[in-house]
Amino acid sequence: MSEPGAGRSRVQSVDRTFALLDALALRGGRASLGDLVADTGLAAATVHRLCGTLAESGHLRRDARRDYLLGPRLQRVGDAARRATLEWAEPVLRAIVAGTGETANMAVREGDGVVYLAQVPSPHSMRMFTEVGRRVEVHCTAVGKALVAGDDDDEVRAMLGRAGMRRYTSTTIVRPDALIAELDRIRRSGFATDESEQEEGVRCVAISVGEGAASFAVSASGPEARFTSDRRDAAVGILRAAVAGLNP
Repeated sequence: MSEPGAGRSRVQSVDRTFALLDALALRGGRASLGDLVADTGLAAATVHRLCGTLAESGHLRRDARRDYLLGPRLQRVGDAARRATLEWAEPVLRAIVAGTGETANMAVREGDGVVYLAQVPSPHSMRMFTEVGRRVEVHCTAVGKALVAGDDDDEVRAMLGRAGMRRYTSTTIVRPDALIAELDRIRRSGFATDESEQEEGVRCVAISVGEGAASFAVSASGPEARFTSDRRDAAVGILRAAVAGLNP
């Protein structure tokens, strides 16, 4: 089958297999057959057949409760993927740090949230630190807003209905209409910001690269006292230069 406008073929069984693995990952590595049917929208017979094949190969396993769990063979894949991601991401992030003096991050969408893939810290003693692998919310982070700006408003509202809009600081956006207006600004300007919306005193700017599931975001973040609004605005060009010519 082919995806309209994609210009390349897609294999349905591969799409379905990765949908199952993604669903398992979002549930922490364990899910029942019913969970996977609900999460993926696939027929129970299809889920059972694909999971059975993955279990036979060691990529999944079943426990005494008959739940499916991510299998040991995936650990090797994950370790190799982490090494490959760092090899690809670090030159980009180091260029951002060199140009801005602030901590640089790379992040991707994961369900209704965002996960940090890689980080290069600022050389300053006072710097921002985010654990690689940490999952954060969309509405209060620059990387999150950058990554959902390509979604239409109805998709954003549905996502917020599932994820909620927790208040972290006095500047956290907690109303869907306000976030929709912010995303419209991001679409027009090409960059997203976080003005102490997740953590007091921290400013961040981010851009997204690529489209759809292959997209990712890069950002620069630092303390407001040093990473002023002027330096934040100047960082946008540095982010764009760092990812120029980079294939997602």
